[in-house]
Amino acid sequence: MSLTRRDFARQSALAGAGVALAGSVGALATAPNALASTETESASESSDDTRHGVGYGPLLPDPDGILALPAGFSYRIITHSGRTRLESGEFTPSNHDGTSTFDGPRGATLLVNNHELKGPRANWKYPVPLTEGLVYDPAASGGCTVVEVRRDHVAEWVGIAGTSTNCAGGNTPWGTWLTCEETEDKAGQNGMTKDHGYVFEVDPEDRRANRDPRPVRALGRYAHEAVVVDPGRGHLYLTEDASGPNGLLYRWTPPEGFRHGRGRLRTLADDAGVLQAFKCFDSGGRFVDDLSRATRIGTVYGVDWIDVPDRDAKTVSVRRQFGAGEITRARKLEGMWWGDGGAYIVSSYAREESPLQHDGQVWFYDPKRRTLTLKVLLGVNPDPAGDGNFDGPDNITVSPYGGLVIAEDGEGVQHLFGATDGGRTYPIARNELNIGTEAKPEYSEFTGVTFSPDGRTLFANIQEPGIMLAITGPWKRQRR
Repeated sequence: MSLTRRDFARQSALAGAGVALAGSVGALATAPNALASTETESASESSDDTRHGVGYGPLLPDPDGILALPAGFSYRIITHSGRTRLESGEFTPSNHDGTSTFDGPRGATLLVNNHELKGPRANWKYPVPLTEGLVYDPAASGGCTVVEVRRDHVAEWVGIAGTSTNCAGGNTPWGTWLTCEETEDKAGQNGMTKDHGYVFEVDPEDRRANRDPRPVRALGRYAHEAVVVDPGRGHLYLTEDASGPNGLLYRWTPPEGFRHGRGRLRTLADDAGVLQAFKCFDSGGRFVDDLSRATRIGTVYGVDWIDVPDRDAKTVSVRRQFGAGEITRARKLEGMWWGDGGAYIVSSYAREESPLQHDGQVWFYDPKRRTLTLKVLLGVNPDPAGDGNFDGPDNITVSPYGGLVIAEDGEGVQHLFGATDGGRTYPIARNELNIGTEAKPEYSEFTGVTFSPDGRTLFANIQEPGIMLAITGPWKRQRR
């Protein structure tokens, strides 16, 4: 049923400020360059966040030049492209991206790790190996590896190969990983022999289930970024990282009678279910053309869903199948995470291609109320090279200690940072691996931020050259 503008206006008027605080994270301001916050503090309260229980203190330089962490924290390198090896003998592939953890056998932790490698295999020194039976397109360089981590042992093997530009993805309630291709290359383009721009399912536990990989065409063909599953309703929500025009947020509704489970998505017909794009309007019933229009934390939009005409984009990209006024767009729709009964959704930044500019937004979609609420808003970073300003949020996870943990893919210095329920931010880690020069330093983005199932270890990747890290320390519940 469509949420009418009149219904949304009535809900907003009745709920008042409560609408702006849907979800447990509340209005997350991201100082020092936040544009707005719903929390007010006295000078004495804000002068020492650590003393008041927020964060873990300053980051200490790493003598090994990899990862700066607060006092008491340490890291372990799990995989390193070009150094560690797979069970089959090849080097770990490069360009680590989206990652999730799963309970493994006999106390192990399993992770599925995307490798965002685009185009022909010859372009990359360490592509995902073409393991027999696990290859979709032998011309493509990307894919996923599965990593098994124990206290004194690490093993890694190929989960899927021959896919392209595997970016964020997402886990499922039934214990698998959905890997997303952030590309629209078709057979014959960029050296590919098959169409790309799909979602594939990877099982971290059952290697046989990954044989003969098939795209889930029902979820559409476009520049996929991330995906989450609504465990109660069965909907899948998907982000599109694209421009010219800006990308869309999608919802897939399963066909009547369909039951989710391991391997079930790959059995669907190409046109199964309904794929739709979002359309937002404000409390006054006015259509919102782009999410960059929101300039205040706590902004709430009502959401309708509009059918996609041709989900496989046979002749026209999906996002170009809609005219002005039909759907809402956003630049750099990136990471997602399901938590607090809804989906957290990242828009990394907006520039001249968008109505207004910013350096990052995090939204919360409440499927029960069909509302989208702005939780985090980063103003344009005036000094990307400075240590302290955050910009370009990308991968995201809900922390078992409260609030969010966000991976930076911005300009200059790169961080993992937390945002509390009450609106404060704090640094967790800083990438110190300079892949540039001393005169012009360059630091790769963080990706794949995710906690172990027991909440004791935070895993994250440095995308280039491709390093998976396990961070441990005195984690604590974060106060507001």
